[in-house]
Amino acid sequence: MTDENAWVVQAQQGNDDAFTQLVEAYQKPVYNLCYRMLGEPETAEDAAQETFLRAYQNRHRYDSSRSFGTWILSIAAHYCIDRLRKKKFSVFSMDAEDEDGTPFEVADPASPDPEAESVKKEDRNRLHLLLKDLDATDRAAVIMRYWYDYSEVEIAQSLKLTVSAVKSRLHRSRKALAGMWQEEKSRAHPERRSRESLAF
Repeated sequence: MTDENAWVVQAQQGNDDAFTQLVEAYQKPVYNLCYRMLGEPETAEDAAQETFLRAYQNRHRYDSSRSFGTWILSIAAHYCIDRLRKKKFSVFSMDAEDEDGTPFEVADPASPDPEAESVKKEDRNRLHLLLKDLDATDRAAVIMRYWYDYSEVEIAQSLKLTVSAVKSRLHRSRKALAGMWQEEKSRAHPERRSRESLAF
């Protein structure tokens, strides 16, 4: 039994110290997901705290056949989706901590020089801004797939969708983001329009 599994069992038996260990292990991934969904550091921090509170209150309902990480992030995703449906967040700050995973990469020749890195960061920031135009559930699916490398089955379990619905949402979102990306690029750099696209 891994440390994580032991902590889960102990937490379900009422050991608060074990649950604290789980919070410490998943604090950053949960916050990062909430931040990418909501776009505001303070709001993301509140959402992360609410996620752990809900996990604690429902710890006896956790199914050990699922990954604990998948379970806790699904709680975070659902909470953020509810928040987004109640209030539209229009601004994505780009100053949060760096990601655990790599976000969408822009199809541009890799280069170690500072100018290339600056362009890459600018592109990544622009992509964050485009995410706000997606439906809340679509946004969650995209973030879980491309930032956290969740499988379509895991996303379906987390968001309580069918696998076919997840595939459809991801396809629709990729198409929408690619279209928005090209439109944004053509406005910012008309000469680069035909040479750059999102790589999914």
